[in-house]
This record gives sequence, structure tokens and C-alpha cells, in this order.
Amino acid sequence: MSKLILTNEVAGLGSAGDVIEVKNGYARNYLIPQGYAVAWTRGGEKQVASIRAAREARAIHDHDEALALKNTLETNKVKLAVKAGAEGRLFGSVKTDHVAAAVKAAGFGDLDKRKIHITTPIKLVGEHEATIRLRDDVTAVITLQVVAAK
Repeated sequence: MSKLILTNEVAGLGSAGDVIEVKNGYARNYLIPQGYAVAWTRGGEKQVASIRAAREARAIHDHDEALALKNTLETNKVKLAVKAGAEGRLFGSVKTDHVAAAVKAAGFGDLDKRKIHITTPIKLVGEHEATIRLRDDVTAVITLQVVAAK
């Protein structure tokens, strides 16, 4: 087992700054090469503190503020214009950074793309859903209205 410090949020493992233990192959072949984690050392505690401080600066601090943002996101549709073919098939698919940019352009705030989860790949125009984890205890489901760009 390898002890690691997460540098990014990884679904199912934890958030940036968490110290985790995973199997050696998973650490050596995936987490470390992708930049999601670094090896844990005794001097790494300072790095953990700085990563957690940066995460806290980006986080929504107030539970009521998160609930208000959740209500706003769930009651409004977010319009997303992407390149599409004649039958409505997209050239590529919608990624989490596209969703974050559309939410910001709609005036609902600046979201971290790592907290957005698209359950099924979006490859057609129409209405689709995505989930956003605003806090550990608050998750919003937003409706994306994907239209063809002109």
C-alpha cells in the first residue's frame, strides 16, 4: 500500500489535501503520472496545509449560501451553444469545463469544473442533466439546454 497526498479531487478517493492509502499499482500507474497525487513524506505536512488552505479559499463557506445557489441553479436552465452537425449530433461532447463556463456566462457564479459531474456523455442537442457538488453536504442537479452554435 502506498501513502499519497491528493493534489486534485478524485471521485471515490477524496479532495485535494487528503492523505490516502491506495494499492501500489494504482498510485504508480495512474494517480502520480496524471498529477492527481504525490508521494507522502514527513515534510509533506506543509504541502497538505497549503493545499487545504487553497481549497478553503475556493469553497462556499456558508451552508445557507450553498442552498441559495442550489435553488438558483435548479430553477433555471443553463444554455450551452456548441458546434453540431445537421442531425443535432455534436462535434465531440460537452465537458465539465464547458458547463462551468456556461454557468459563469449565465451569471450564476464561478464553479470549479472538478465539482461538476456529467452522468452520461452529452453528444446530442437537447436537454441534459449534470450534478454539481457545491459542498460536501449540498449537491445541485442542473438542466443544461444544449443548442447548436450558429
